[in-house]
Amino acid sequence: MAYPITYAQYQEYLKKGEFIGLKCAKCGSINFPPMAVCRDCNGTTLEPVSLKGEGTIRTFTVIRVAPEGKKPPYIIAMVELDEGPYVIGNLEGITPDETGMDLIGKKVRMGTRMVQGDVYSLGDAHVPTFTLME
Repeated sequence: MAYPITYAQYQEYLKKGEFIGLKCAKCGSINFPPMAVCRDCNGTTLEPVSLKGEGTIRTFTVIRVAPEGKKPPYIIAMVELDEGPYVIGNLEGITPDETGMDLIGKKVRMGTRMVQGDVYSLGDAHVPTFTLME
């Protein structure tokens, strides 16, 4: 099976601050991060599409007990991008101890940052992050 976007290509796009998803020709849904099969209909005809990287916080949690090598507290948010897919990433620029339920529904802009790999990963990687929009 040929992949429209490989993991290495996805990482290169994130490194440049570009958000590339895959649009399914069968059902029209957009998948991000890119994957070989549509998460909605299992279609395999997927075409790259550029995403603007803006969305709305749907839920979040403050991590107070972190995995080895991570420094708590920090905020993980689930964001619905304007184009449809849900993305999970760190919410940055906010003090975790001062967060509240008023974060839900706020508009955010996606960014990226490099995180150090650990024994469970493929090594260092760029990951999605979010910051509140004014």
